[in-house]
Amino acid sequence: MSKLALLVGIDHYEADAFENLSCCEADAAAMERVLARHQATGGEAQGRANYSTRLLSSSQGERITTERLSRSVEQLMTHGMGDGDALFYFSGHGLVNDGGGYLVTQDATPESPGYPMQALLDAANRSGSKSVVIILDCCHSGAIGNLTDGHGFNQVSIGPNVTVLAGSAANHKSAEGWEHSLFTHLALGGLEGGAADVRGEVSAAALYAYIEQSLGAWDQRPVYKSYARTLKPLRRCAPAVPDSVLARLPQWFKREDSQFPLNPAFEVSHESADPALVSVFDQFKLLRNANLLTTEQHKDLYWTALESGAVELTPQGRLFWKRAQRGDF
Repeated sequence: MSKLALLVGIDHYEADAFENLSCCEADAAAMERVLARHQATGGEAQGRANYSTRLLSSSQGERITTERLSRSVEQLMTHGMGDGDALFYFSGHGLVNDGGGYLVTQDATPESPGYPMQALLDAANRSGSKSVVIILDCCHSGAIGNLTDGHGFNQVSIGPNVTVLAGSAANHKSAEGWEHSLFTHLALGGLEGGAADVRGEVSAAALYAYIEQSLGAWDQRPVYKSYARTLKPLRRCAPAVPDSVLARLPQWFKREDSQFPLNPAFEVSHESADPALVSVFDQFKLLRNANLLTTEQHKDLYWTALESGAVELTPQGRLFWKRAQRGDF
C-alpha cells in the first residue's frame, strides 16, 4: 500500500499584490522531514520509512504555478488507485473572494488568484484512497469545503475518508513566526510526539486537538473537518506502553473490572523478590505511568506491593483491555 505526501511551500510571489513570505518554504521542508519517517525508537539510527514525499518549494526549480499545482495534486490523488494514503500540505498565501477560497500560487494575480480550494477537495473526494489528509497553513484556509446556497444556508462538502486540518477560520488570517508559522510550529511539535497516544500514534484528530489546545482565545483558530471512518496514524512515535505489554492485559485481568493481587515478592528491593514477578511489576509501572492502571485508594505501587494490595484498570485501561481481548495488539 502506498503512502504519498505532497508538501508545498511558497515564499516568493510574482505579482505586487501578494507580498513575499519568510517561512513557508521552511515550513514545508520541516513537514517533509518529519513525515518521511517515523520517530526512531529502540536504539534505531533513524525511524522506519513513513510517507514517500515530494517537496515543491518556490525557490527551487520550476515555478509553482496554478497549472503545476493542479497537475501535482491530481497525480497525488490518483496514484494510489484506491489502495493507499495521501497527504497534502500547503504553506503560503490563502485568499477568499466571491468565487471561494484559493491557494495562492506564484503566478497568481488578483483576477486569477491561484488554485481553488474546492478543486483540491474535489480531487481528494474522488481519489478513492483509504485515507486523504489535507493540511493547510494559510490565511482563510478554513474556507475549504464550505458551500452556500446564497440564502444563508451553509454546508461542508467532504467525501468519505477525507480529513482537513486548516490553520485558520474562513475569515481569519494565519500568523507567521520566526522559523516557522505558528500553526506549522505546533503541528511539528504534535508530530514529534506531543500529540502521540499511549501507543505512540499521532492521528489527524489528535494533532488537531494538540494544536487547538495550544492556542489561546485571542490566537488564530484552527479548523477540523472530517469524514474519516478510521483514525489512521500520520506518524508513529515512541510508545508510552509497548504493544507487547498491552497484549497481556487479558492475561493479568480476567475481566476488565478485575483486580490483580500483589505481594512483597513483586518489589525488587524486598528480600522475597521473585524475578518473574518483578518483571510483571515493571510492566505495571508503565501502565500506571500511562494512566491505564491504578491501585486501591490510589496508593503508591511500592506500598501496594509491600502491603499485599491489589491493582485494577482505569477507564482508559479498560478500553485497551477490550482492544487486547479482540486481538488488536
